[in-house]
Amino acid sequence: MHNNVLIVSVASLALALPALASDRDDDIGRVQKATQVFQEIMRTPDKGIPQDLLENAKCVAIIPGEEKAAFIFGGNYGKGLATCRTENGWSAPMFVAVGGGSVGFQIGASFTDVVLLFMNDHALQSLLSDKFKIGADVTVAAGPVGRQASANTDVKLNAEILSYSRSKGVFAGASVDGAVVQADHSGDKAMYGSDVTHQEILHGKVALPESARRLLADLAKYPAHR
Repeated sequence: MHNNVLIVSVASLALALPALASDRDDDIGRVQKATQVFQEIMRTPDKGIPQDLLENAKCVAIIPGEEKAAFIFGGNYGKGLATCRTENGWSAPMFVAVGGGSVGFQIGASFTDVVLLFMNDHALQSLLSDKFKIGADVTVAAGPVGRQASANTDVKLNAEILSYSRSKGVFAGASVDGAVVQADHSGDKAMYGSDVTHQEILHGKVALPESARRLLADLAKYPAHR
């Protein structure tokens, strides 16, 4: 059976992700692409993210595949967004970049979408930092797929982040151990203004942009598990 698993690694000597530059149009485009990715993945429940995992997730990050990968220092990165649960529903999106190594987010002509579920408070706190390394600062596992996939596994009890990828139409759990997640401050500034912090965004203190309403409405279909 073909195993379509994305392997993302960062060399031990890798430096910080490259300087990021985003404008409002870039932000809106990322939100729209992330919405499309999530809708397409969840449109086929037998092959999507298990509902109970989404109901237990504290935050969700979506990094849509791009037609052009940015190759810097022998690696590359994908830009996307993250949103977290608040008392009033899902937060406005915070913009992020996720960096890989030799494989990254483009494999030949195949452009890969990545979804990360943050399953506990420690994983959430890592997202509130400016930068963290998956596997070193927070534990990760390839997420199960399908309606009942999570019923027969204890993966959600052991991993702080569950990771997925979609490439060439195939959606599967993915190994992203070693990937670096970094806040895209220029994206946040372009959407919300210069005085807004990513803590304020993910804590629900920032008004929801119109472009994100569809995505957050889709996520709201999976209420927090009680």
